[in-house]
Amino acid sequence: MNGGVFIKTLVVVGHPQIEDSSTQQFLKVAADLPQVTWHPLTTFDLSVANEQKLIGQADRIVLQFPLYWYSAPAILKNWLDLVLTRHFAYPEAMGSLVDKELGIAVSLGSPARHFTAGASENVSISQLMVPFQALAHKLQMTFLPTFVVDQFGYQTDEQKAKLLISYQQYLTQKRLDHFDDQTNWLTAKLTELMATVSDDRREQLALILEQIKSNQSTLEDLQMNLKLIHDMEE
Repeated sequence: MNGGVFIKTLVVVGHPQIEDSSTQQFLKVAADLPQVTWHPLTTFDLSVANEQKLIGQADRIVLQFPLYWYSAPAILKNWLDLVLTRHFAYPEAMGSLVDKELGIAVSLGSPARHFTAGASENVSISQLMVPFQALAHKLQMTFLPTFVVDQFGYQTDEQKAKLLISYQQYLTQKRLDHFDDQTNWLTAKLTELMATVSDDRREQLALILEQIKSNQSTLEDLQMNLKLIHDMEE
């Protein structure tokens, strides 16, 4: 993986009617970032060599699709079947996906709360994603937590704003479960934004940025003290 704040990501979008999907069009705008390659699948006929080249250029592969009958649409399954050849993908062969990350971004037509034991769907999203988890394990990839887009058409403007930031983090933040990486990601995004806004707005963002850095320093001090206590107990 690269050594910067952001990670290089390939988003493989499998949606049969992508141009008519307000969800995918929103995510496409959100994914318009220098570190992200947005790759919609528009045909079942593929240049396997070109697809494999795109994979080779990315650190993180995100498979993005609407949930169709508890799985991915056929166009994405076709991509997996054709592109992930044994010679290219298997660790004992070329091993082209070893140490890369595999993420899933799935959009739901039914409420996410229905996908749990005892609810109307009686199955969790994590259970439905097990085949992709098995794929990541087979190819020695790191499997990321699933990013769920919960009924986009019913979301408020505030919810969509939060979705945009969360989605950008999912695509480009280096370690999704690390506070330091989250802080570094936010700091880098704010720094980028400061170069594009008015002086008044820039001053406001500078104060926010300073507060974030201060909070990070406080947390680092706390973590160091906790480590010292732990070492003394041992």
